[in-house]
Amino acid sequence: MASKLNITRRDFLNGVALSLAAGTSLSPLEVLAKATSTPRYYPPALTGLRGSHVGSFEIAHAVAMAGANFGYPAEQTDATYDLVVVGGGLSGLSAAQLYRERAGEDRKILVLDNHDDFGGHAKRNEFSVDGKSLIGYGGSQAIEAPGLYSRQSAQLLHRLGIDTSRFYDYFDADFFENQGLGPAIYFSQEAYGKDVTLPNAMGDWMGDMDPALLETTIADYPLSDESKASLAALLQGREDHLAGLRPGEKTALLRSISYSDFLRKHVGATEEVVTMIRDTIKGYWGIGWDALSALEAYRLEQPGTRGLGIETGLDEKWTSEEPYIFHFPDGNAGIARALVRNLIPDAVPGSTMEDLVTARADYGLLDLPANSTRIRLSATAVNVRHTPDQSAVDVTYLGNGKPQRVRARHVILACYNQVIPHIVPEVPTAQRKAIEHATKIPLVYVSIAVRNWRAFANLGCHSIYVPNASLMHSFGLDFPVSMGKYAFTAGPDDATVLHGTFVPTAPDQGLSQQQQNRLGQKRLYEMSFDDYETEILHQLDGALACGGFDAERDIAALTVNRWPHGYAYEYNDLFEPVGFGRDAGPHIQGRAQIGRISIANSDAEASAYVDGAIDAAVRAVNEQLAWEA
Repeated sequence: MASKLNITRRDFLNGVALSLAAGTSLSPLEVLAKATSTPRYYPPALTGLRGSHVGSFEIAHAVAMAGANFGYPAEQTDATYDLVVVGGGLSGLSAAQLYRERAGEDRKILVLDNHDDFGGHAKRNEFSVDGKSLIGYGGSQAIEAPGLYSRQSAQLLHRLGIDTSRFYDYFDADFFENQGLGPAIYFSQEAYGKDVTLPNAMGDWMGDMDPALLETTIADYPLSDESKASLAALLQGREDHLAGLRPGEKTALLRSISYSDFLRKHVGATEEVVTMIRDTIKGYWGIGWDALSALEAYRLEQPGTRGLGIETGLDEKWTSEEPYIFHFPDGNAGIARALVRNLIPDAVPGSTMEDLVTARADYGLLDLPANSTRIRLSATAVNVRHTPDQSAVDVTYLGNGKPQRVRARHVILACYNQVIPHIVPEVPTAQRKAIEHATKIPLVYVSIAVRNWRAFANLGCHSIYVPNASLMHSFGLDFPVSMGKYAFTAGPDDATVLHGTFVPTAPDQGLSQQQQNRLGQKRLYEMSFDDYETEILHQLDGALACGGFDAERDIAALTVNRWPHGYAYEYNDLFEPVGFGRDAGPHIQGRAQIGRISIANSDAEASAYVDGAIDAAVRAVNEQLAWEA
């Protein structure tokens, strides 16, 4: 195992949750006071453990898990606002922008967020390596299928100056092919008896490989001869494994069984093959094939399902002819920065989507009294309630180490959905239960700044899938995007950013996705930065050493973006009733307006995409403006 790196970590804090006694406010207050009293800093450049960092979650946990009560300050912190938005992610910032556009630019708006940076999951990571500035994404990564966006979401992007057609020029779709790079698979010593990295016969997305090359490739895999034959047959097969059943019967069966079990029981794949394939879907769904239906596998045209001959029912995003290229170098943090630029122009200099990439945000300008819109970071809302006469809403939050209170004519809750019943006492019981139905997907996005990527070039790969992974189930070179003054790496001797993904699950135990999500959340909070760093370095050494990689020499910095409450839960048809989706399900009742309080977040749309966050903001603003009228 590689030794620990001697990396400077300006934000080196581990993430073990604090022990909080019921009704006690001392520990979270101390944490928050420490976070907000540090000298002025620039969050995107912080390394170490980021995402849900220490100081961002302890107070909410104290309220939700321990029933902590922080009181009701007698005095208002500052003047009454027209709108207070709780949550400064894409949905919250969009709500502020949309309200200002429709209600008037002179309206007073306050955005509160519990993190030390804006954007929510749309997080930006920056590095400086040997004099070169590198940018990566630590969360929400791309604008997927913008041609399918609602009119309101598409128009908002347009008003922000984001023209997705330009990405056809900025995203070098031929970069990896021109560099001779393809997908690889890493079999670890712990799981397969030896460390070996080889071409991935399953392709980038279980695609097709030339049959002759396929068998040659699989021959070197550390699998039994039976499993090698099973894998080859699976990847090349087109037979109907449900022959004799009517189309409706096929659909019902596929919906009732996991893809893993379908491979076992109907395709006859070996257990070794089933397990190897299980986690290929994690980057898309946030769960393995052990907890996703065979019907979803059929929709996504997975091996073993291609000869079934029924209607696919594919999601529009999956069948869209638009390529997956709409990606700022910092992911959807680019959208968050565009929103902040519109709300507080001096805070993000420039005027185009191109100069957003290299603009340095001035965090000292976010919360000035002169701003009509103010963004207040490291401020966790703990109580939201109407005034006795229902003419306004009081929001109590913790900031600067003490409880504070603001008042607004309207409030939009764009925060973590499941905390809402704990901070809004007026939520009805039925609505509370509806909110509790979903469980966010825990995940970690790892940004690794390296001095070169020669090892990937030597191995002929751009990305690596890791079956039976101890941590990251995939990692590789970032998206090849050059915009404005920012250029993607030109060649293997240049510094660049590697991106890794870790979704903690508890597979093959008969657990639902929601059960696995809850266990994964707990695991992420219990892991320290040292835990992450140790295993990440071990995986990189094991997979890349044969390409000449040396962690101590090649890694310049490491940022672990931890999101225990990560992407929104989307209905999983292996466990949910037929018909549940964006237009039907408990989330509809869960997002019901409560007087002057509306709910806007991706959970409320059952959609883990940018358009879901924006559409939620549109709905919430419409509700409050109608109330005002």
